[in-house]
Amino acid sequence: MILQNQIWLITLSGMGLVALGFLYVISQARKPADATQYKKAHRAFDVLRRWLFVALLVLGVGVTYKTLWHFPIPQQHASLQAAQVVKVVAHQWRWELSETQIKAGVPIEFRVTSADVNHGFAIYDPDNHIVVQTQAMPGFENRILHTFKQPGTYQILCLEYCGLAHHGMISKFEVLASKEGGA
Repeated sequence: MILQNQIWLITLSGMGLVALGFLYVISQARKPADATQYKKAHRAFDVLRRWLFVALLVLGVGVTYKTLWHFPIPQQHASLQAAQVVKVVAHQWRWELSETQIKAGVPIEFRVTSADVNHGFAIYDPDNHIVVQTQAMPGFENRILHTFKQPGTYQILCLEYCGLAHHGMISKFEVLASKEGGA
């Protein structure tokens, strides 16, 4: 089963439990209150609430750690030790790249900025899947470190609406196999 479907089923189950809880409370609303039963239920609710809080806290920390243990964004002010640096400047409505041939199998650093407005910098592989993306912003340089495994023609598209000719803001570059790229 796909992870997204599993999460959907867990979410639906949780919503169902909450709905059942509401139905139970509604069904008990017209019954007269007994002080002893009220205190007992209140204590049980307090214990349940504490355990639920701890469980949610542990779950939140666990999910956060599992999804971010390998933080995908490199240090922005340190040397990235890349084999090749490609400077990228976004303009309305084109990309300016310092290199159009990139080596496969070695880390490549992209330094992305914009000359005018915000742009969404996204690299698509030959099968049209997003490989990596970041924002191109005026006055700020974002760095991406990526190792291309598959040679071929890659495209750069803008993911943020930047004006009238946004749809045509496409650029291409070649990723060369290790022996072709000189690596």
